[in-house]
Amino acid sequence: MNFVDELKWRGMLHDVMPGTEEQLQKEMTSAYVGIDPTADSLHIGHLVSVMMLKHFQVAGHKPFVLVGGATGMIGDPSGKSQERNLLDEKTLRHNQDCLKKQLEKLLDFNSEIPNGAEMVNNYDWMKEYSFLEFIRDIGKHITVNYMMAKDSVKKRIGEESKSGMSFTEFSYQLVQGTDFYHLYKEKNCKLQMGGSDQWGNITTGTELIRRKLSGEAFALTCPLITKADGRKFGKTEEGNVWLDPNLTSPYKFYQFWLNVSDEDAEKYIKIFTMLPKNEIDSLIEQHKQAPHARTLQQRLAKELTTMVHSENDYDTAVAASKILFGKATTDELKKLDEQTFLSVFDGVPMFDIEKTKIEQGVNVLSLLAEETHVFPSKGELRRTIKGGGVSINKEKIQSDEITINVDRLLSDKYILVQKGKKNYFLIKVI
Repeated sequence: MNFVDELKWRGMLHDVMPGTEEQLQKEMTSAYVGIDPTADSLHIGHLVSVMMLKHFQVAGHKPFVLVGGATGMIGDPSGKSQERNLLDEKTLRHNQDCLKKQLEKLLDFNSEIPNGAEMVNNYDWMKEYSFLEFIRDIGKHITVNYMMAKDSVKKRIGEESKSGMSFTEFSYQLVQGTDFYHLYKEKNCKLQMGGSDQWGNITTGTELIRRKLSGEAFALTCPLITKADGRKFGKTEEGNVWLDPNLTSPYKFYQFWLNVSDEDAEKYIKIFTMLPKNEIDSLIEQHKQAPHARTLQQRLAKELTTMVHSENDYDTAVAASKILFGKATTDELKKLDEQTFLSVFDGVPMFDIEKTKIEQGVNVLSLLAEETHVFPSKGELRRTIKGGGVSINKEKIQSDEITINVDRLLSDKYILVQKGKKNYFLIKVI
């Protein structure tokens, strides 16, 4: 597999330094991408660079994941991101361990194979530098003129910027260049990859390697991923879509991919899956023939949920989707774990009831019109039951004389009430 060609047809190549492709064809090469360790989970915004590393490893090369512990301790120097706060070393190490566990699902960290993935943390070498050593060993090799010529710097200090640029921000490219220099010298890492907005920082590293070691290093970037409407990829109204199932449930993760637009699905299935070109071309054609079937979204959601979580989590997510949008049964409801159940019915009106009342048994009229306010009156409830419009746990209520007791509880604490086709309510036993 030709790595550069693979990225091209997948729409994952933005800039590549001359000589990069020849280097990759010549020998097994090491490359790295940097990941910000300010949280103990990756989110789907990280997946683009991780998928680059995955393709890189499949092509026979060796991937490095660089956790930016040193930069994490600086925080966001511009102050524009609330997500990048200053972290202490203990938190950084915890976050690094958590990220490694997630990455082990996506990359092969087997140390027995020549191209087994490795994780490194730039705090491990940056913490030894004194300021004087840094400006002597690194600073003197890169001119201010060179640094000022970068687009990222021009935008921050030119007319477009009202706030100017701090020294920390300005020197950031030197810190990133030092990482590349260190990995080149210590790990024979010859390629750095990242988003297109990182091109300036990456090439500072190649320049530092050339000036300090007379070595040849390479750079490759992918486009920044956006939605078809131009908005930022990976953000929802609730915030980031996380890989940690405790932060974003597998059901919600599955739903995110299932609900992308047709245009985005065609782009994302190339970027975020390992499916070969002929299969993707076939799926795109099938989708165009019958867009309503959402073939691309279905396959995209399956591939991503299985890869990031598991096949079992995917099956559960599909079953959960049928509960909300299809004709599910009480037995299918009972199979859901509590987290998935609550994810499915997130935002549904919820009422509390004391457990003693359920243990004693409560008439359905009293439960839905007095103990809770699912219905405004017993009269309206009776009429709706008579018309077949009330279900409890997906079972139609045939009579207004039914008693509800603990046997009806889902996960030992919930009762799902459905009024009509689309109106759901949860009763929680406390």
